[in-house]
Formats: sequence, structure tokens, C-alpha cells
Amino acid sequence: MHSTEEKLKAFERLLDIMDELREKCPWDREQTLDSLRNLTIEETYELADAIMDQDLDEIQKELGDLILHIVFYSKIGSEKGAFDIADVINGIIDKLVFRHPHVFGDRKVKDSEEVIENWEELKMKEGNHSVLAGVPVSLPAMIKSHRIQDKARAVGFDWDHREQVWDKVIEEIGEVKHELVNGNQKDKMEEEIGDLLFSIVNAARLYDIEPETALEKTNRKFIKRFKYLEIKAREMGRSLKEMSLEEMESIWQEAKSI
Repeated sequence: MHSTEEKLKAFERLLDIMDELREKCPWDREQTLDSLRNLTIEETYELADAIMDQDLDEIQKELGDLILHIVFYSKIGSEKGAFDIADVINGIIDKLVFRHPHVFGDRKVKDSEEVIENWEELKMKEGNHSVLAGVPVSLPAMIKSHRIQDKARAVGFDWDHREQVWDKVIEEIGEVKHELVNGNQKDKMEEEIGDLLFSIVNAARLYDIEPETALEKTNRKFIKRFKYLEIKAREMGRSLKEMSLEEMESIWQEAKSI
């Protein structure tokens, strides 16, 4: 691993290269905060994919792309006279020190649960009017529901025992079935299914399962098995549309054993 001096030198080199690109490259010169936004979102998802694959080489590359974006935004900020990379770094340093009084102050905590509770309390002191403030509006719905529930838990809004959540899940399943059978209003059915999904996310959280990660693993598993089904159908000279559900199920079970 590199020394602190080597790390600082590498970061300084990146800053110098960014300055040169902004001055001499037509594409880099044209970029704005808005034009970079979608690219940053794409890079973030590419990092998430690499983490799911546990591909350390790819994680390193994607982290580099994200650092470049942070430096790029900071360069544009400095051109506007609003902020530069030093302001960005000092800002997060100040926030970390303030929100970790058990490390940088004399506050005592007994476990990570109390750290989270203190974190939300300190955020309120910073001017937030709701513990749910700071949850990005554009977060994917499943990740957002997990973050909302996590933040509510930090102020004590949670089940006394995690097993209690299953009664809520069963209740929501009943309401969904009732609405699907007896209702005819799409918005009401949508609402009930949303409530069910929210309760499932809650159950996952209580059992320390990341629902987004769990669902993505299931997505990948389904894709792998479905592709196997497609390959087998082609080998048989058949189209999936021509095959019966029973025939496809037989191959599906075969795929599950691989």
C-alpha cells in the first residue's frame, strides 16, 4: 500500500490533470454541473455492479471514475466562485468530527446502535426539521423505503421485537388479496401492493438483510436460469412461445440444479 505522501501526490496530480483538461480539451471544457449528473449516476451504478460481483479490480476502476467526477464538480464550482475541492473536503471533515463526538469528543456510546441514534440527534441540531430530511427524492423506491425505516428506527419508531413484523406482513397480504378479488380501482390495488412491499422491506431490515441486494441477487439468479431455458429451447429447435408451461417448468427445474 502507498504512503500518505504518495496518496497526496496522486491526488495533487489528478487536480493538475483536471485543470489541464478543463483548459485544453473541448469536451471537458463544455461540461456543466447538469451535463455531468447523468454520467455520475451511471458511474455510481457501475460501482454498485462491481461490488455485487465482488470484483476488486473493477471496484478500484469505478472508484477512480467517481473521484474524477467529484474533482470535476469541484473544478466547475471554483470557476463559479462558489467552492473548490478544499471546501468539499473540509466540509465533510467538519461534518464527520461533529457527528462523531464519541471519537473526537468526550461522549460515550455502548454500541453502533447508539452511534446511529446520536447521529440523527446531531443532524437535527444542524438544522434539519425532520429525521427523514436528507433522504434523496430520486433514490430508487426500495432503497428509499429502507432508509426511511432506518431513520425512523433511530428515534425509537420501531417494533419492540422484530418477530412482530410478520403479523404486519400477513395483514398486508390479506389486504392485497381482498383488494385484488373485491376491488376494481387500480389506484387502491397499487396502494395495497405498495404497503405490502414496504412491510417486506421492513422485515428485511429487521433481520439485517439489504432488500435491494437481496432482490438483485434474485434478479441475477432468474436471468441465469431463464437464459438456460432459452438455450435449451433452441437446442431442441423450439420456440418458448410454442412450448407448454409444463415443458418450460421441467427445464427450469433442471436449471435450478446447476
